[in-house]
Amino acid sequence: MPAWIDTHCHLDAPEFDADRDAMRAQATEAGVAHLVIPAVAREHWDTVVALARRHGDSYALGIHPLYTPNAREQDIAALRETLARLRGDAQLVAVGEIGLDFFVPGLDADRQIWFYEQQIALAREFDLPVILHVRKSSDRLLKTLRARPVAGGIAHAFNGSVQQAQAFTDLGFKLGFGGAVTYDRALRLRELAAALPLDALVLETDAPDIPPHWLYTTAGQRAQGQAQGRNTPAELARIADVIARLRGITPQALAEATGRNARAALRGLPAMA
Repeated sequence: MPAWIDTHCHLDAPEFDADRDAMRAQATEAGVAHLVIPAVAREHWDTVVALARRHGDSYALGIHPLYTPNAREQDIAALRETLARLRGDAQLVAVGEIGLDFFVPGLDADRQIWFYEQQIALAREFDLPVILHVRKSSDRLLKTLRARPVAGGIAHAFNGSVQQAQAFTDLGFKLGFGGAVTYDRALRLRELAAALPLDALVLETDAPDIPPHWLYTTAGQRAQGQAQGRNTPAELARIADVIARLRGITPQALAEATGRNARAALRGLPAMA
């Protein structure tokens, strides 16, 4: 069975409160050897660290752009203190999830940019990669990264152009692909997953978010009482099968390549994963 690395799973999400340990065990049974658990806000940092330690996974610490409305400027100082305290912890692999979201209405772009750039400065100070939230914001993210390069990382849930993909990879980033690629209507994304260089790709579920098509129900179906399936890291193998078919390679070849890519992007990932 291929061994997979889920480079983006919100294991601390409340959707997993009832059965988190059992769900993590199911992922192991499905061949998911390792998770990267990114934090989204200051109040999540301790939980993310504890979960990674409990399950032998890796973690990243940061402030997600969707959480910037309630974040405080002093949270940046707290993040610096936390990164300094955890410096040398092999399970700390990145600053993240950070970035910009220009899709969700009502978010203050300037405030997002301030938190993003402050966290890029911390990634540079501690020589850590970053895990980027990229939603309608590739060009603005790249502007900062060109001016203030970091130690690479992952552009999570990538859905940009070929040119933007090349720009990220030129800066040492890998591109995260997950459940969105399983939808037949996602033509451009599927073309990217098939055509980009194999050494650019890493795999992720973003669980419990971005469910693959077999878990998704429409608003109409939900109105009729049909529940949406819960996305978990155990879905990674089936998502990977879709990508392997798109590329015309075996799942084993995809697992080996994306495992190498994940370890290149996030230097602290264990070699056995």
